[in-house]
Amino acid sequence: MTEVRFYDSIDDELLKFAVIISKTKNKYVFCKHKDRDTWEIPGGHREHLPKDGNNRENIMDTAKRELYEETGATEFDIKPICVYSVLKPDNFDGKESFGMLYFADIKCFETELHSEIEKIAITDELPEKWTYPDIQPYLIKEAKRRGFL
Repeated sequence: MTEVRFYDSIDDELLKFAVIISKTKNKYVFCKHKDRDTWEIPGGHREHLPKDGNNRENIMDTAKRELYEETGATEFDIKPICVYSVLKPDNFDGKESFGMLYFADIKCFETELHSEIEKIAITDELPEKWTYPDIQPYLIKEAKRRGFL
């Protein structure tokens, strides 16, 4: 069983992911990976910096990079919401993994995507078919609870 938890802060070194709940003109922005038939909130892994494999990118930079790569967003306001964690017996050896949850208001998009994302959806509704149904709806719920949506 998957458990999602929320924190106000955590040691930066523990943050592995950035997930960005996004809206444009007050509508949700979701993305669809080329190899899936499901929808997801933009986000991804924090990367190591090229010059030194021990250095990782700033988590806010991860969020901005992933938002651009997965939605084509070129102008946006972005704010941290909270830290989230996922406990899943079959992931990360059953250990708690941590990410930073953000909210972005997207002002402008590029005309085409340049990543593994096939397309985006701009909608009032939440997806029926989630890529991560045991995680991402809970992130939306927490963002609403904290007054971001």
